[in-house]
This record gives sequence, C-alpha cells and structure tokens, in this order.
Amino acid sequence: MLRHRTLAVLGAGKIGEALIRGLLESELLERENIIATAKHQKRLDFLAEHYGVRTTLNNALAVEQAELVLLSVKPQTMRELVEEIAPVVTPRHLLISVAASVPTAFIESLLPVEVPVVRAMPNTPCVIRAGMTVLCRGRYATESHLQLARSLFDAVGRTMILDEGYMDAVTGLSASGPAFIYIIIESLAEAGVKVGLARDVATELAAQTTLGAAKMVLVTNEHPAKLKDAVTTPAGCTIDGILELEEGRLRVTLIKAVVKATERARCLFPNGERT
Repeated sequence: MLRHRTLAVLGAGKIGEALIRGLLESELLERENIIATAKHQKRLDFLAEHYGVRTTLNNALAVEQAELVLLSVKPQTMRELVEEIAPVVTPRHLLISVAASVPTAFIESLLPVEVPVVRAMPNTPCVIRAGMTVLCRGRYATESHLQLARSLFDAVGRTMILDEGYMDAVTGLSASGPAFIYIIIESLAEAGVKVGLARDVATELAAQTTLGAAKMVLVTNEHPAKLKDAVTTPAGCTIDGILELEEGRLRVTLIKAVVKATERARCLFPNGERT
C-alpha cells in the first residue's frame, strides 16, 4: 500500500524517527520517499546522516511534496502546525496525528477543505519495533485511509483499530504503560539483588521474564489469570509471592495508575479545543 507514496514526518522526534527507521528496515518505503522536518537544523542533519532521508525546516514545503503527512508534535503546538500547513493541504493528503489527546475533529476544523485525518496513539517501544499503536479515523477518512495508516505503524509493532472515544483510555494504558512495566522490572531486579543475585543478572532475569510472560499472553491468547494459575502449584513458592502482592495491593495500584493516566490524558488538551 505504501509503494511509490511519499511520507512527510513533521516534527521528527523519537516516535517520528522510530517510524522512519521501521519503514526503512522493513523496506516499505525508500529513503527518497521520506521527508522529515524539525525545528533545528542539527536534528535534520542527524536524520539525513543516519537514515539518508530528505529533510527541510519548512513544514509546508514537505507537505506539498507528500501524500502521507505524520503530525508528530506535542498537543500544545498542534494548532500552530496545522494552521501553518493548512494553505497547502488538499483532499489528496492523509494526515496522521500522533499527538496525545488531540481529537480528529479539532484538526479537521482548522483546515479549509475536507481532508482525511487518522489519529494514532503509539508507545515508545516503537523505537525497537515492538510498539503498540491504536488508530481511529476522523470524519472524512475512509476504511482505506485507515488501512493505509495502519500499514505505517505495522512496521514498528502491533496495531489495533478502535473508536475515537477510547483513545484517552488507550493513552492511559498502552502509552503510559511501559513506564509502569519498567517500575515492575526494576522492582523485580531489586528483589533479585536482595536475595543475593548480581544486579546485571537480576535485571536480565526480570526483563526476560516480563518479556516471556507478555509473549505467552499474546501467543496463546489465554486469559492472564489462567496462565498465572499454571505457574502457581499447590503449596509452592509462587502462591506465597502472590499473597504478598495481594497484601501490597499491587493489582489495585496498577488499576488506579491507568485510571489516573487516562484522566490526565483528558486534560492534556483544553476542553474548549477538543471540539
């Protein structure tokens, strides 16, 4: 779906760079078909040197040369960016926003013509092509637009399509979630040190154990509770550890963390700007 198309990455930060690398490594796009923009020439020089893509400081110029446009900026600067490129955006473009909390309707409202917009919420493991991205479509985007956007993010991990009303919850769970998992890995590693393991050994054990457990859920499609029970033998070690977790309210704490992150996502973009 991407062959012979040109992608403009406006604001090529970590997520933009991850997408560029993923597309090149998977050979979905050629270097000459990617244009990256940034606020500083030093950043553009880095991208050009490491990935061989075209670069420019001029967002409008990049859009004029592309069909697919990734809006990879912070929510607070989305209005400024869209107003900057609005004069050159046409219905032939597909705009894909990765800005947390910014509704598709807001972007559409700033454009003088009816332009397809897709909203995406990726997470940072996209950097190693192990990300989770959820997409939803705006008013003028068709199913084919959605699938085209999906093909971009398939290059950096797994993708899912949901209604836009779920996107703040997605932000709270899968976008913020890696930070919660890092704390769990760090805590497991500290526990390993406590019981006598070297720190590097404990960290590798904790990280690989977390990776393996996650893969078991995805590959087997079994409920996590069933997989947990398979590890928990009668009168064994695991049940004693689980009792400690339950006493420490780990389950409730993680649920509350996602709820709080979701509530914060709803506040990132001012209410008056959300429609």
